[in-house]
Formats: sequence, structure tokens, C-alpha cells
Amino acid sequence: MSDVTTILSSTVRLSVPLAFAACGEYVAERAGTLNLSVEAMMLSGAYAGAIGSSVMHNAGAGLLWGIAVGVVVGAIQGTMSHRARANPFVVAITLNVLALGVTSYLADTLAMHAHQAGILTIPVLSHVPFVGRPLFSERWPAFALYALVPFVWWVMQRRRFGLELRAVGENPAAADVSGIDVDRRRRQALLWCGALSGLGGAFLAVGEVGTFTTNMTAGRGYIVIAAVIFGGWTLRGTIAGCFLFGGADALRLALPAIGYTLNPQLLVVAPYVLPLVVMAVFSVRRRQPAALAQPFERASS
Repeated sequence: MSDVTTILSSTVRLSVPLAFAACGEYVAERAGTLNLSVEAMMLSGAYAGAIGSSVMHNAGAGLLWGIAVGVVVGAIQGTMSHRARANPFVVAITLNVLALGVTSYLADTLAMHAHQAGILTIPVLSHVPFVGRPLFSERWPAFALYALVPFVWWVMQRRRFGLELRAVGENPAAADVSGIDVDRRRRQALLWCGALSGLGGAFLAVGEVGTFTTNMTAGRGYIVIAAVIFGGWTLRGTIAGCFLFGGADALRLALPAIGYTLNPQLLVVAPYVLPLVVMAVFSVRRRQPAALAQPFERASS
């Protein structure tokens, strides 16, 4: 395998869990919810995926466990933010800390068996030079991303449900007047975000590592939020951002392996410095949803 193929393979492998979660966070932010609890959703999903695959001896079951736990975290975020009217940022920070503490405790308490999803190779396409092996010879859950991205685009751009989600993110007062339940749509967006972030975390555990390690997401949830901002709140830009950040992480791992010597401290921080830089550059050049992070209060008649 050439050096280019090695780096591309690492980029795809590290970008897939980010892209799964980003397809959820993109929907949440277009609905006006700046969901900072992606980290909790991914970490909880990673643990649930690992323990689920260990108990059921099946990687697919582990992925479903991860999705289910992500939905639970999304339901808590949505209920606290849009029913109890708690500050969504405080709720998110609390969930992130809670998820880290609970999963760390459970990982030290409950033993689990490693179980990793198998590799699926697409004939012919996997032999395309340079990109064939990285794109068409992966752990089988990664191929779900090829259908998920166009599905999310179709729902958001071509279906009434997507139109309503975008409406509550742009002008919730007008959406409310037209009969749309703003808080309900935002809670539904958070449930979708929880499901896909849980899937991303479960893929990290079941597809990439094969088991769970303490704090294995290591801030990937925050990178997902940065990818949505980097992408200018467009789906194609968001996915491109995921692969950019995944590529930075891949270089950190691949360069020493193929013989390039760089400062190890610089390599470690590079994937986290990059989101800060792109957020500083692109957040002032792109238009965010007008009602992003703004709570909705129905005017009294």
C-alpha cells in the first residue's frame, strides 16, 4: 500500500464517526438548536455500542444499542431545553461531564469482550488506484454513510418536514404563526442528532477500535460542531469539514509510521488547533441560521 493510500485510508476511517454525528448536528443546528452535548451522545453511544456488541456477540446489535442510548441523551437535552426551559448550554455541559463520569465508572466496573465489525470489500471499485481501497474496503457500517448523506439532504431540502425544521431555525415566530410546533420540531431534531451521534460513537468503538476505552471520543463531539460551522451550515460543507479534521488526525498517526519525523506535541494538538482556526476564519464569512441558539417564547395574546 502506498503512502498516499495509507493516509487516505486513515482519513476515511477517522472521518466516518465524525460524519455520522455531523449529519445529526447539521439537522439540529438548522432547526435553531446549537447542541453542545454531541460529545455526551458520542461517548455514551461508544460505551453502549461496545457493551452491546460484547453481550450480543454482534456488531450490528452494538450499533443499535449506541443509537438507542444516543436518542436517550438527545431526549434529555431536548426535554430540559425545550420543555423545562433550562439553559441548553448548562444542560449540555452537565451531560458531557456526566457521560464521561458514568462511562469511565462502568468501563472500570463491567468487563466486556472485544468485538469488531468485519471489513467489507466492494469488488472492482476497491481496485481503483489510490482511492479504491480507502473508499470501498472498510468496516461494513461505514458504507451506511453513502446512503445517509443523500437521505439527510433529501429530507432537509425536498420534504415538508425539512422545510419546517429550517423554518424554525430561521424565523420561529413566523413558523409558529403558520401552525408549526417550534419546540416539538427542535426536540425531534435533537432526537435525530442523538441517534446519529450515538451511531458515530458506536462506530468508533465497534468499527474502529473493537472495544471501549475511557474518554475514547476525546473531544470529537466538539470537532463535529466545528465541522458544521466550517461547512457554513451546508451539508456538503459539513461533510468536507469532517474529512478535513479526520485528515489532520490521520496525518498525526500516519506520518511517523511512514517515516516522517515531526514534533510529537505538535502532531497531538494539530487536530484540535485546526477547528479553532477554521472557526475563527469561517464563522465570520458564512451566514448561520438566524435563530440559532435563540430560545423560542410564544408571544402572549
